[in-house]
Amino acid sequence: MLDERKKRVLQAIVEKYIKTAEPVSSNSIMNSEGLEYSSATIRNEMAELEKLGYIEKTHTSSGRIPSAKGYRYYVDELLHDDQITLEEIKYISDKLETKVNEIEEITKIASSTISEITHYTTVSIGPSSDVQRIENIQFVLLSPRMMMAIILTDNGLVKETIIKFDEDITEKQVKTLGYMFNNKLKGEPITKIDKPLEKYLVDEMSYSVNLIKPIIEQMKKVVEEESVHLESTGQLFELPEFNSLEVAKNFVNILDERDLMADMLNTGVAKDINVYIGEENEKEELKDFSIVTFKHRIGNKDLGTIGLIGPKRMDYSKVISVMKYISKKLNDKNSGKE
Repeated sequence: MLDERKKRVLQAIVEKYIKTAEPVSSNSIMNSEGLEYSSATIRNEMAELEKLGYIEKTHTSSGRIPSAKGYRYYVDELLHDDQITLEEIKYISDKLETKVNEIEEITKIASSTISEITHYTTVSIGPSSDVQRIENIQFVLLSPRMMMAIILTDNGLVKETIIKFDEDITEKQVKTLGYMFNNKLKGEPITKIDKPLEKYLVDEMSYSVNLIKPIIEQMKKVVEEESVHLESTGQLFELPEFNSLEVAKNFVNILDERDLMADMLNTGVAKDINVYIGEENEKEELKDFSIVTFKHRIGNKDLGTIGLIGPKRMDYSKVISVMKYISKKLNDKNSGKE
């Protein structure tokens, strides 16, 4: 456990390094707010913090930078989560006032808003399929051999897919199929679409397997797809961390790996905000970065996850302040409190 003086010195080092990206010396933080100690006292405290593993030396400077352990302590114990301006509050409120009919769309808007304010890359994903129940299934005939399936879940998620057939289908058959699938699946978990084929076939129906099978296969495919949405302002690549070609290439590869992005978001636990710093990330590709995520939910209902990825030298205070405010606004919006 750190005493109060060490906490203040560590906080000053972390915040100075986040702001400047330059190793921090005792002289550079002497006049920091709330840090009224002599240079010699600060040097002694920095030496102790280094021994304890909260800060570390760099190869190119006599100054110190936060370690992953130092960032973790800062996030858990020292940062202020009210670092959001009135201008940003108004901007967020205006953006989230957009009228949308689908949960996915408001999640994308929230994700892009976070990216615009923080200048980091954000990633969003809809709710996991195993927590959703089918509210309604609609079939729309597009041509004699093509039909659209629209699946609405209790979370407000809408999945659409096009199904093609090897034989003609009529409006009457489409209507009957809609009745049949809703009768079998309404109120069921969305994963139940993968029922064995014979569960859909009833004696009084004369449809061939060639008609039913592609419907099941295509609906199953669309509900299992992880719809990952990325938002980036491009300003992330202007940060000094990305002067390293290896780090820049690794980051681009991460953004190309949609499965990795989905896994990253789905690892969040039931906390308001989840923060994973460097080595805390399970995936080797993410070791140079920090991830911050939150679940978009109403009560216990999962509406998706929004995450942010940036360097370990991330402005955690700003990021977490913005995420907490947006999380509250989303919950109020979807629960009808606004």
